[in-house]
Amino acid sequence: MAAVAEGSPAASAQAASAAAAKEAEYRKDVQKLVDLLSKLNPAAKEFVPSSAAATPRKGLSADAPVFYYGSIGGRNGGIAGYPGADAGYIGYQQRMRRNFVDNERRNVYINHGRRRTNERARRADREESIRRTVYVSELDHTVTEERLAETFANCGQVVDCRICGDPHSVMRFAFIEFSGEEGARAALNLGGTMLGFYPVRVLPSKTAILPVNPKFLPATEDEKEMVIRTVYCTNIDKKVTQLDVKSFFEELCGEVSRLRLLGDNVHSTRIAFVEFVNAEGAIQALNCSGMILGTLPVRVSPSKTPVKPRLNRVVSN
Repeated sequence: MAAVAEGSPAASAQAASAAAAKEAEYRKDVQKLVDLLSKLNPAAKEFVPSSAAATPRKGLSADAPVFYYGSIGGRNGGIAGYPGADAGYIGYQQRMRRNFVDNERRNVYINHGRRRTNERARRADREESIRRTVYVSELDHTVTEERLAETFANCGQVVDCRICGDPHSVMRFAFIEFSGEEGARAALNLGGTMLGFYPVRVLPSKTAILPVNPKFLPATEDEKEMVIRTVYCTNIDKKVTQLDVKSFFEELCGEVSRLRLLGDNVHSTRIAFVEFVNAEGAIQALNCSGMILGTLPVRVSPSKTPVKPRLNRVVSN
């Protein structure tokens, strides 16, 4: 075949024909792509961006409250377009907070009410005890609690009797508590009765007798016998040792069988319970009240409790 000369009319026609064929093929490919896309579902999962997909809630029940961001600042806790937003998470937290505050207030009121009830009961018991108690003054130093209680027993049953003060002074006084108010009223008629060398004065008491812890009171006949041989000492110098107290009483009164010296960091003095071998030693020890032990005058009175032996602690391995 003869070659076509460049720039001839035949060459131009051939180039135009090739360009038209290429354009037709391009349009055909575009149409195929349009047809393919038209058959797809634009709402399919693979066409939804992950940032726009709803994140499912995990671990929540079907009736769990829902918090809508648009509810902040809306009227009644919500805005239009968010139904139920006023019963959402903010409202739930507010209700929980109110319930917590209400419960705390209720507990405070209950506790205060119980304390007030207990205080009223204690105050009523104390006032009732005061009405059953008389104050006896100007007691002779020879008068004992037993003799005083026997003297006033004719007025009614004596519940407790306490003699206070220096046994060497006529300024000693006592408190006597009866089982009923009638006994206390009858005891007022004994004012002026001679006990020892002086007439006593009897007046209504303004205070109640501080009770002794029942677990320290004598429970057996042996412990009652121990109480008779025991004295109670107060105003003991803190520098005085247990050996000093024992030597003091043994030199003046007789042999000491048991001694308990007690004190703490609050009070400036100490107390002691001294048990003698014989009851005569305890009676003689009462005459030691006012004597100097260390640097202070010791006060001695009959004990109401025995000196119980210390319990040995069991060491466990």
